[in-house]
Parts: sequence; C-alpha cells; structure tokens
Amino acid sequence: MLIEDPKLRNRTYVFLDREEAGRKLAQMVAPLAKEGPGLILAIPAGGAPVGVEIAKVLKWPLDLLLVKKLPLPWNPEAGFGALTLEGDLLVNREALKYFRLDEKDLEWAQKKVKEELLRRNEILRGGRPYPDLSGKTVLLVDDGLASGFTMLAGIQMVRRKGAAKVIVAVPTASESSLERILPLVDELYCPNVRGGPYFAVAEAYQKWYDLDYEEVKRYLKTLPGENP
Repeated sequence: MLIEDPKLRNRTYVFLDREEAGRKLAQMVAPLAKEGPGLILAIPAGGAPVGVEIAKVLKWPLDLLLVKKLPLPWNPEAGFGALTLEGDLLVNREALKYFRLDEKDLEWAQKKVKEELLRRNEILRGGRPYPDLSGKTVLLVDDGLASGFTMLAGIQMVRRKGAAKVIVAVPTASESSLERILPLVDELYCPNVRGGPYFAVAEAYQKWYDLDYEEVKRYLKTLPGENP
C-alpha cells in the first residue's frame, strides 16, 4: 500500500531540507506508534536526518542500515545494483548487460563496496552487530529513491533476518522505483512521488548537499537513549 500526498505529486523543491522532509514523513507515519514497538533503520548518509525526525515522533530505536550501490568502474556516481554490510547482493542484470560489464567487473565492485561498508560500520556504528529483527516491525528510511535498488537490497536483508513487517518511508521517489518496491513491503510512505523520464532526489530539496560521517553522528546524538 502506497501512502502519498497528492498535493505534492510531480512537484519539485517541496522540502526545505532533509530535516523538514523527515518531519513531514513523521506526521504521516505517526499512527504506526499505536501498533507497538518497532525499529527504524536509516540508510546513511542522507537517510540519517530523515530517520532522526521520525524516531523523535515514533519513539522507536534508530539504527543505521549500511548498504551501498555497486559503482560503475568509470563513474562512481552511477550504479548497477547494491550490496549490504552483511553481504545481501542485488544486481541490476539489465544494467550489467547495457554497460557490457562482466563477472570481473561485478567482483571488483563488490570488493570495493564491501571495504567501504566495513569502514562505515566502524566509524558510524562502532562495529556492532545488527540487532535481532526476528518478528519485529522494521521501518526503512532514506532521503529518496531514484532507481530503488539500494533500498531493495535493504529490504532483502531485513526479510532474511526475520522481520515480521517491513515498511519503507522516503520523502521523494520516482514512480519506477516505487513499482519495484511496493510488491515487497507491507506499507510504503512517500509524500512526493514523481513520474517522467528524468528523476533526481536532490530536486525535492531547496537545500541539498552530501553529508559527511561527522554530520551523521551529530544527527544521531540528538536522540535520547542508546543510538549509534
């Protein structure tokens, strides 16, 4: 089930920044608090400030879901799949074929991403193992979905770890990414849905920039209790 804001459909620059987007999402998901305890997993870096705002409203613990796209050898900003810290792999075989990549390219990308995820885990989570997800409601958060493959890998991971209910909440997403994700989750919250041949997450935000690790840690420290 998709929950959106029809007034924001196909509009750009609808949020001031990630924090405002997080507050908008928090309003939308607030009824989830009545369902009992759950866990929020935010994808860093951009998903951290969004997840923090949601955690403040739901009063659910927040952790980080470490997952990263598999980069093209000649363009690290573009990807052909995603990998989680625990090794859950999702490959866009159409992109693999389109860019004429072979298994060696895939192995190279996996190795590079795995090294970065291990590094992020030490810096952002202190190397801790993931919490037990068996039988829990898990809310996955990011600052937006372009292709959706990074989120798909995250969904694959939490399903494998036994989550009873999987919910995705993102401020903005392309219609194509939502079509990929909707069949695999119980609920999907996205106020700003956009169609068309071109989509950029950044175009939902008036103030947009890449967050570094120190900023992510500062956001997490604004939450009470034991958070990474």
